[in-house]
Amino acid sequence: MEHGLRCLRCGGEMRFACMENLQLGKTSFLLGVWPNLLAGAMRVGVYCCQDCGKLEFFAAGGEEHSSVLPQTNCPACGRRYDFDYPRCPFCGYEY
Repeated sequence: MEHGLRCLRCGGEMRFACMENLQLGKTSFLLGVWPNLLAGAMRVGVYCCQDCGKLEFFAAGGEEHSSVLPQTNCPACGRRYDFDYPRCPFCGYEY
């Protein structure tokens, strides 16, 4: 699974470390972890620089939905945005 990646920080060789699921969503005071659990996870490949230790994440291939994040509608302006944003990137409304 080597891609010849170079570290953006130091130029060192990036090596594949593992595949992980990154949890999407957020927790809230009223609903606790339920919004977090319902948002699902995104499968990513983790690469590590052999020189400086920097980690980089890449969307896993092979699954058509792996790079598409769940979205929500802003109650203030009505525009759609990624579910894991803490506030609307268009109008700034925060839940």
